[in-house]
Amino acid sequence: MKKLISLSALLITIMLLSGCEILNQAQQMANLTKCEFRLNSVDQLRLAGVNIQQVRQLSDLNFMDAAKITAAAAGGTLPLNFTLNVEVKNPNPATAGLNRLDWILLIDDIEMTTGVNDQRVQVAANGGTAIIPLTIGIDLRQALQGKSADAIANFGLNLAGAGNRPTRITLKAKPTIMVGSQTIAYPGYLTVQNEFTSR
Repeated sequence: MKKLISLSALLITIMLLSGCEILNQAQQMANLTKCEFRLNSVDQLRLAGVNIQQVRQLSDLNFMDAAKITAAAAGGTLPLNFTLNVEVKNPNPATAGLNRLDWILLIDDIEMTTGVNDQRVQVAANGGTAIIPLTIGIDLRQALQGKSADAIANFGLNLAGAGNRPTRITLKAKPTIMVGSQTIAYPGYLTVQNEFTSR
């Protein structure tokens, strides 16, 4: 009889804890809808394998690196790889969270690529911030068909402005959170640019 009572108590405790966890997740989703997002920085910017983090034009490169980029731009593919850091700010008095971020990347209003980040993120309350790093790879040759090799190379070199701010990039983002066993997505896409916005 004692074992049966203990088992019942354990089951009730688990159910209560599960209910509290579901309520907590639902609250984090509600808080997320009031969070603000912005593009923080671009890191590890590489064009055809060449580090171009501080490069603004081909003449800034040494001969070998410039030749490598020019040859790739004139050839079949011109891979552009970088990390885009998205900053989330939580003005709520309680924690906000997300389990997944679906995104669409635009450069100069041209849709370049899409992706998903499955990293669990929690943002502390009362103005807390968190960074979501998105690893991005684009074939500029394919994305900019019809452009000259020089235009394509220069496009890749001019992504980040002063201080590596992503001045030409826009991100459309759809956060998602798990509530119990249910996946709940943010209604619509947020447009994320250089300044904090919650819409």
